[in-house]
Amino acid sequence: MAESTSEATWKGTLKEGSGTMKVGAGHYEGPFTYASRFEGGTGTNPEELLGAAHAGCYSMFLSALITKEGHTPTRVHTTAKVHLGAGPAISKIELTTEAEVPGLDAAKFADLSEQAKAACPVSKALASVSEITLNAKLVG
Repeated sequence: MAESTSEATWKGTLKEGSGTMKVGAGHYEGPFTYASRFEGGTGTNPEELLGAAHAGCYSMFLSALITKEGHTPTRVHTTAKVHLGAGPAISKIELTTEAEVPGLDAAKFADLSEQAKAACPVSKALASVSEITLNAKLVG
């Protein structure tokens, strides 16, 4: 199977320092700071990138399950809201997905959506997060 490598460099103290995170082979590189992680400042943060990975993984896995059922998804769009709480620790991830799948009924979609939440590799990797919620909507 595939391997992926990302990297981060941090310089300085926790509050005054800064860093950069690089995803894959230069597909994304961006700054992060204490302010971007804990205070809504400019730049990215690990939780934001983790959310993007979870949303992407979930969308692909749901698409695979839908395809296995004999349907072709027109579009699967997912957002992941990652909550960073006390500790600090990730306390909750809210997945919201919207899919356009001709011919798929709502009950089957709900079932496949839950299966994808439980089985996508990133969900499995995040099993220690105390709560991962899902709001799935079939459109079109």
